[in-house]
Amino acid sequence: MKRFKRVVSLALVSALAVTTLAACGGDKKSDGGNAGSDTFMIGGIGPTTGDAAAYGTAVQNGIQLAVDEINADGGINGKKIEFKFEDDQSDSEKSVNAYNTLKDWGMQMLVGTVTSAPCTAVVKETGKDNMFQLTPSATAVESIDGENAFRICFSDPNQGKASADYISDNKLSTKVAVIYNSSDVYSTGIYQKFSEEAKAKNLEIVAAEAFTADSKTDFSVQLKKAKDSGADLVFLPIYYQEASLILTQADKMGYKPSFFGCDGLDGLLAVEGFDTKLAEGVMLLTPFTADAQDEKTQTFVKAYEEKFDITPIQFAADAYDCVYAIKAAAEKAELTPDMSVSDICDKMKTAMTEIEIDGLTGSGITWQSDGEPSKEAKAVVIQDGSYKAM
Repeated sequence: MKRFKRVVSLALVSALAVTTLAACGGDKKSDGGNAGSDTFMIGGIGPTTGDAAAYGTAVQNGIQLAVDEINADGGINGKKIEFKFEDDQSDSEKSVNAYNTLKDWGMQMLVGTVTSAPCTAVVKETGKDNMFQLTPSATAVESIDGENAFRICFSDPNQGKASADYISDNKLSTKVAVIYNSSDVYSTGIYQKFSEEAKAKNLEIVAAEAFTADSKTDFSVQLKKAKDSGADLVFLPIYYQEASLILTQADKMGYKPSFFGCDGLDGLLAVEGFDTKLAEGVMLLTPFTADAQDEKTQTFVKAYEEKFDITPIQFAADAYDCVYAIKAAAEKAELTPDMSVSDICDKMKTAMTEIEIDGLTGSGITWQSDGEPSKEAKAVVIQDGSYKAM
């Protein structure tokens, strides 16, 4: 009898072990599949802590708002979305780690990453896995290096060209100085194309002053050279933290040129301790402004402010549009949640080039097979502490 009980006990232990292993294995989507699931698993990556936290938080919020709306309206092809966001602190290694965490969670499509260098690192991983990736805001050319990757924002070269064209076409300056971060792919990418287009437009660059990540607090040398060169406009293809310091230091030295930047300046008004009066008149290229009077923008802003108690910046609008682009492409491709990551990606690659969406960041947005969007460039100016369309 004891022998029989021992045999039964061993059998039960073995059965439980097999069941436990099967359960653990069932959560791992090694082939990227989501077999048996009734939910689309969408992940996001970006900085919610650190210097670029304003960008990542806005992207996370924008995605969440879109997901909530779509789920409330019946989902994608009648299936709900589950969303999870990971902080990468705008660091490439942390971003890859975040990607692997989301893969283990069961992610099928990625909205991210938010900044260029981490996105360039992660796109190598999504390319290997053939996972669909749509970045709201990574602008480096290399950030969507692969057939699986798309973006909704303009690339760095496109922003550089559009900035030079806008300054020249609207006669905003005759002598331009540039202050850029030579250690950052976003900043150098924009500057290089801006410089090329400026020559084509006969826009004179009288000073081009660089700084690096190791020297981004004191801009007195760069500002003095810009001032001494006679520049009446300073182009800032940089991020809002450094821009706030440049504006503060320019004011202290009595240098009052016009300032023009790109989407990296979005978030300037939210810098802690910054005197926002110094931002009056600052111009920047951005496809979204919260005070636009069209119904789509106003509905979004109202919902965003009610949910998150803050006014959305461009990055939130970019992310919101990303989710609706995924919805449109997924419905075009007739996706179902039980498909493998690779099968989803293959269908999304084709569908993205066949859809057209009217979003917050542009009307009639379309995509080419290289992942680049087609939409109109817009500029805003900061007036009375808010962004106004120009």
